[in-house]
Amino acid sequence: MRPPGRLTLLAFLLFVPLALAAARPAGADDALWVLLKSGRQVVLVRHGVTTAGVGDPPGFTLNDCATQRNLTEAGRADARRLGDAFRSHGVPVGRVLSSPWCRCLETGRLAFGTAEPWWPLGNLFGRPENRADQVRELQSLAGERQAGGNLILVTHGSTIAALTGINPAPAEMVVLTPLGGGRFTVAGRFRGA
Repeated sequence: MRPPGRLTLLAFLLFVPLALAAARPAGADDALWVLLKSGRQVVLVRHGVTTAGVGDPPGFTLNDCATQRNLTEAGRADARRLGDAFRSHGVPVGRVLSSPWCRCLETGRLAFGTAEPWWPLGNLFGRPENRADQVRELQSLAGERQAGGNLILVTHGSTIAALTGINPAPAEMVVLTPLGGGRFTVAGRFRGA
């Protein structure tokens, strides 16, 4: 017989994942796909998986991907799956803007076939001096009502968190509904692929 402490720990370890899964309402992902299919949303996408626990090397440059932390093969596969999911759900994609970091540009290009660099989507991790300006630019764009397809913004977890308070996993999306005047609501978050 196990001591009560181990049994309690085992029960906790088994219960927590089940409780977390149950916290997400059934069909929530389906509802977000329906919303995205109608267009006019802003979709924040965190770049795909990179080497875990490793930041950009000292002295990296944005114009040289060899000096940066880049996507792993798993990250590239995540990006492709994301694009496949958009296509299979018939989701219209308008403009695709990306952080100028190579991992974000590659995520956008693998998923959507294109990605245009836009500096306000740049990584805020370790760059607090840029936060106010970038968040102001992002709020303005995220709150702008979209015409037609969805606006895709490929960026970093730190940048998404600064704008929404949500820190998504790699290749996870946060869907925003623009209200105009720099205002938006968070419609939901999901991996989608």
